[in-house]
Amino acid sequence: MGDRMNHDNMIMPPPSTNPMNHHHDSHNMVMMHMTFFWGKNAEILFSGWPGSRSGMYALALVFVFVLSFLVEWLSHCKLIKSGSRHVVAGLLQTTLHALRVGLAYLVMLALMSFNGGVFLAAVAGHTLGFLLFGSRVFTKSPPPSKTSDLPPMSC
Repeated sequence: MGDRMNHDNMIMPPPSTNPMNHHHDSHNMVMMHMTFFWGKNAEILFSGWPGSRSGMYALALVFVFVLSFLVEWLSHCKLIKSGSRHVVAGLLQTTLHALRVGLAYLVMLALMSFNGGVFLAAVAGHTLGFLLFGSRVFTKSPPPSKTSDLPPMSC
């Protein structure tokens, strides 16, 4: 069997930046979760962040919460005045759309850490943002006529 290897359970290390290094070093293997897990030792968005400190993990959860909250605010805000020039309004609308999509993708990438706390922080941010900006809880006017109670999905 000498050169035959079982590749089913093998985790490959990241590609080497050194072109002279053609062998795989077992110390450089990276473990990536593919199922949800609980704990503060996760990498969220950036290599090595938040690290293993509880305070940095809490800061990362707050960051993901704020990102998802901002996605909801941008999805429901009305910043463009009705009398605005078409070019200015179009550029502002395009900028807001790009910002909303970029923030939504950052939330998605954070969720790809498969950390349960990150998932709950993202859902909580979207929920609070929708409650404050998208729902009818704080409006006194009658509901507008529309076909659905939910706004259209942005992604």
